[in-house]
Amino acid sequence: MIRFRRRYPIQLIAIMLSATLVLAACGGGEARQAAGAAPAAGSGSTGQAKAPPTDIPYKLGRPYTVGGVRYVPRDDRSYDRTGMASWYGKEFHGKPTATGRRFNMYEMTAAHPTLPTGTQVKVTNLENGRSVIVVIADRGPFSRKRIIDLSYAAAKHLGFVQQGTARVRVTLHRTVRG
Repeated sequence: MIRFRRRYPIQLIAIMLSATLVLAACGGGEARQAAGAAPAAGSGSTGQAKAPPTDIPYKLGRPYTVGGVRYVPRDDRSYDRTGMASWYGKEFHGKPTATGRRFNMYEMTAAHPTLPTGTQVKVTNLENGRSVIVVIADRGPFSRKRIIDLSYAAAKHLGFVQQGTARVRVTLHRTVRG
């Protein structure tokens, strides 16, 4: 009887450990990403992108200076530029943007130095032809080498998460005044 009592807790621990490992293996990456874990680098998307958020207010803003460069926001209805895009994600996830709204790396948003927030732009990756509509929700990038910073979700849809940057065309899609 004593021998049974000693083995029973070991058997119970072994069963519980096995069950825990099986359940852990069943968990998907989506739960980890939703909890704020780093997304898998290089994952691309060919499916339909989510719609950009609609709760970002239109705001032109005042001229400002960053790093000695003066930026003058303007409502440019004919905006059409080609240049380099980059993306930002986990390090900014949950932090306030220029609109005061918290950045969500899983939404279709972007940062632009001069277009009004709330403006929707179409971004096309010139390497693979993929396009996505994003809404301007923040200011940046503050580099002469880049014309737009995209959220992780937008970069993933465009297929350049692993590379970090891509040559893109950015065109005005819709300006919403609110």
